[in-house]
Amino acid sequence: MSRVCDLTGKMPIKGHHVSNSNVKTNRKFYPNLQVKKFYIPEEDRWITLKVSTSAIKTITKNGITAVINKFLKKGYI
Repeated sequence: MSRVCDLTGKMPIKGHHVSNSNVKTNRKFYPNLQVKKFYIPEEDRWITLKVSTSAIKTITKNGITAVINKFLKKGYI
């Protein structure tokens, strides 16, 4: 199961653990993803998406259909 947001496309990024002696070792920063069900009233159905918490906030503010249409136009979906 990949760790990629279905709407925004956020994915893990690479970084470093930095020790006290300033030795850098590789690590990954994972996005905060949640599996959530959303109801689309226009289609009268539920969809399950793996979305980041920032995408959930955007959906709560603007509505699921507006967010899906916006991300379709920008080419994220």
